[in-house]
Amino acid sequence: MNKDLQPVSILGAGRVGANLARAFAERGHVVTVGHRTLSTGAPAWQGPAVRHATLAEAAAASPVVFHATPGHTALELLTGLRLPLRDKVLVDVSNATVRQPNGAPGDLLYPDGSLGQRIQAALPETRVVKALNTMFFTVMTAPRSLATPAQVFLSAEDVDAKTQVRTLLASLGWPDEWILDLGGIASARATEAMILMAPHVVAAKGFKPFALTVAA
Repeated sequence: MNKDLQPVSILGAGRVGANLARAFAERGHVVTVGHRTLSTGAPAWQGPAVRHATLAEAAAASPVVFHATPGHTALELLTGLRLPLRDKVLVDVSNATVRQPNGAPGDLLYPDGSLGQRIQAALPETRVVKALNTMFFTVMTAPRSLATPAQVFLSAEDVDAKTQVRTLLASLGWPDEWILDLGGIASARATEAMILMAPHVVAAKGFKPFALTVAA
């Protein structure tokens, strides 16, 4: 644990949230993991030492909070955390889709916008940054694991919030040149739509880690 590193909170302890929490903890960050059901989530944890808390406690615990719960229920959940998320940087890594019967992502839940935009509108006192939502979850914390360099896209209104997120991405191994700032939160509409490619990529390449990137 390195007190000089930015503490972070992770909302959600599924495979995405747990992967982020383990990676930040292994790199020395103080990590607080927020569970929907603390009494069962904390005992089931496997990984390096982290702090376990309720979602509200985790939201209040750190200046930067990563949202890693399912996108289709995210807006209601995060709206309920409006007070503890006030003045925080909220990094949303989720995508909101209507799930197909086989569990694969179907249509976009918010085709007229994006989940990122709706979260920012619902939480005006929170600085929302959309990031890490265009890749398989393991690539989020291991960007050099692919044969082709991966890329992470940032969408947010607040410049300082993006700077803080860049620093945390560097801690996860992301070179700065692999991070592309797309501008305001409205650009999240484009990156969230990329989730529609996921089932087709899996069908073509098999179920294995991948990420979307821009060749220029």
